[in-house]
Amino acid sequence: MKKYYIRAIQEALFEEMERDESVFLMGEDVRIGCFAATRGLCAKYGEQRVIDTPISELAVAGAAVGAAVTGTRPIVDLMFGQFLMLAYDQVSSQANAMRYMFGGQTKVPLVYLVQNGTGPCVGPHHSNSVHPLFMNIPLVKVVMPSCPADAKGLLKSAIRDDNPVVFFNHTSIGGMKGEVPDGEYLIPLGKGDIKKEGKDITLCAVGIMVNQCLKAAAQLEKEGISAEVVDLRTLKPWDKEMVLESVKKTGRFLAVDESYKTCGAGAEWVATVAEEAFSDLKCPASRLSGEEIPIPFSPVLQQLAVPNKDTIAAKVREMVKK
Repeated sequence: MKKYYIRAIQEALFEEMERDESVFLMGEDVRIGCFAATRGLCAKYGEQRVIDTPISELAVAGAAVGAAVTGTRPIVDLMFGQFLMLAYDQVSSQANAMRYMFGGQTKVPLVYLVQNGTGPCVGPHHSNSVHPLFMNIPLVKVVMPSCPADAKGLLKSAIRDDNPVVFFNHTSIGGMKGEVPDGEYLIPLGKGDIKKEGKDITLCAVGIMVNQCLKAAAQLEKEGISAEVVDLRTLKPWDKEMVLESVKKTGRFLAVDESYKTCGAGAEWVATVAEEAFSDLKCPASRLSGEEIPIPFSPVLQQLAVPNKDTIAAKVREMVKK
């Protein structure tokens, strides 16, 4: 059945709260559901399991760590990825370290649920892609789906995971519609998906950039260029084996990511391909990234600040000629 991306997230939340009474939701305006995903949860599960919090991200993130290590499974909705930056200390010094410091005697099953990246032109305080900063935290898993079915399957797996998971929903993807399985549906964290097979170049992306890659691949197909599109789905741990196998087949690799080029997600993917698949490459591995500027309010300028189907296609043409 076709459902909107945001409904797939909502469905996962309802199913997991129904399945496990230790799962609860806390965050900013979660009872009214500013992004629709949490609407109706309070009416069904009550104020003890759906908790509106003050606008104090550090405190909320820390409270979730305490709740997780004492036997519950909190889901923390802090709206935007940049708001999660205010809680970075709790994620990078507490949530990630508890299990390690206690020698595996405690679990830290919690999910930080946030929007990430460009979308409805809300400017530099709400639009930056912060996922690489969380990829750099040991023992924290990082997820970013590209379609409704993956959103449901990955969120259910994230909630059941015994480690901290930062779950990024791309800001502009909530209205996407696609087939979503009913009932129990899980996608393992760390497992990518080949969204389109090809033989001339491997395009690697997550979130909305997967959809831009697919649009570029459709255009390139008309020109006789066959692009394979790998959707990592999980940024950490990421499916290195799938990427390397794809590069072995195509001989070319382009990482496409909305984050900044310096220390961005694409840098990790390209470095790995260069290190472990150098002999398979027909030309240097490359990357397309967001411009290193705060994201503008202007719709025109925002579009120019991140990769799109046209810039992806242009880069592929350049690489295939080499």
